[in-house]
Amino acid sequence: MLNILKNTFGYNSFRSGQQEIAENIMGGRDILAVMPTGAGKSICYQVPAIKMDGITIVVSPLISLMIDQVKNLIQCGVRAAYLNSALTQKQYFKALDNARKYTYKIIYVSPERLTTDSFISFAKSVNISMVAVDEAHCISQWGQDFRPSYLNIKDFVNILPKRPVVSAFTATATDKVKRDIIKELKLISPYTITTGYNRKNLYFAVRKPYEKMAETIKILNDHRDESGIIYCISRKAVDELEYYLSLKGYKVTKYHAGLGDIERKNNQNAFIQGDKNIMVATNAFGMGIDKPDVRYVIHYNMPKSMEAYYQEAGRAGRDGKPAQCIMLYSQQDYRTNEFLINLVDENESLTQDEKDDIKAREMYKLDKMKAYALSRRCLREYILNYFGEIAEKDCKYCSNCLKSSKIKGYTPTIDRVLYKKLKAITIEIAKHEHIPTYSVVNDSVLMNMAIKKPKTIEELKKVEGMGSYKVKKYGEIYLRIIRE
Repeated sequence: MLNILKNTFGYNSFRSGQQEIAENIMGGRDILAVMPTGAGKSICYQVPAIKMDGITIVVSPLISLMIDQVKNLIQCGVRAAYLNSALTQKQYFKALDNARKYTYKIIYVSPERLTTDSFISFAKSVNISMVAVDEAHCISQWGQDFRPSYLNIKDFVNILPKRPVVSAFTATATDKVKRDIIKELKLISPYTITTGYNRKNLYFAVRKPYEKMAETIKILNDHRDESGIIYCISRKAVDELEYYLSLKGYKVTKYHAGLGDIERKNNQNAFIQGDKNIMVATNAFGMGIDKPDVRYVIHYNMPKSMEAYYQEAGRAGRDGKPAQCIMLYSQQDYRTNEFLINLVDENESLTQDEKDDIKAREMYKLDKMKAYALSRRCLREYILNYFGEIAEKDCKYCSNCLKSSKIKGYTPTIDRVLYKKLKAITIEIAKHEHIPTYSVVNDSVLMNMAIKKPKTIEELKKVEGMGSYKVKKYGEIYLRIIRE
């Protein structure tokens, strides 16, 4: 499997937990893996999927996530496809015909697709070696993104002629959510692994400013030209903040469910491609957004749960470089969330007992979130304890431990001029191929190039993240820039 890891994906070694998971999958064992954002969950099932005889079905909750993953795999030379509503009927059935001929090793689908007659017929006619469930917390009502269609997965597995390996992956799961995942997916004696929630490159801070807008400007000025996300509690708050920042001259865009599909897609692409470096959004933005170089996440309002907060904050620093996660708290945030929770009373399809259960569950989470915002103890310790981990009482890297929520930014010791040239050519390639820049080569790889300055193809192959396929496709382009 190391050959696949190196030659296909360009990595010299597995990260923590990856090899154990991949080996257990190859041994035919079910998996429940809880791994923090940026820990490389997809590698855990993609590497064995390439090595196994049959087809791997990946159940994924968002079209944008599927499209990005498939583009990335194709860029690495892996035969992959997605089957979802982004395809026309003609495209869908053509892809399905190709899949029957084993044209693809990995196929991404939505959970809803698993119940359609055409897909069931296809699945019964081929050898499915694994069903990998991404964002598995969506199966639990205790999770922050409960999606009823995830409950169909176990029925899909049951109708297959031969039971495949079932692997489940998520970034955030309390013990209750883990138990739900095992139960609802009917995992058989799963190899269960939690690689740890502690992302040491993330700096956590809570601020209680008199004027949130002014505080936000201060933070943005500390991160000039860097990418960041600002989460707001409502569409109205997003619109107002985005408008204000645009008037101030910031390269800002926005994302929420009130925008049209085309506008949302264009705004998302502008942020991912780097045309805009600030995204103001509701919690509708983020799941499946694989942008490695986000240097800060600001929560303009306190979110409704620690699960939601940690997943959203975790979109910072996916490249492993230092990043900041800052929450701007006010008591009004608590009252607004409480109001939103009580809206369940207006749902006439639920019984009163069901409404009371939902409210009790959501208020429990909200109270834990408020306790975090008001805590004087180490913020990292609070987060890790919430998810069941034991942590040191002084992380020396949060606003409570440092007694100051302002820290120096990260300045890597690289050739900045060369890095900018490499970044510029990457943007050009991405625009020409209509893919995100990180699907060409991500920022961490570009930084390594700017440090190591490889002069030959063989030297370029030694740069972490440059697999054989990417070296063959883009190698001479980058070497030309480096040699200049």
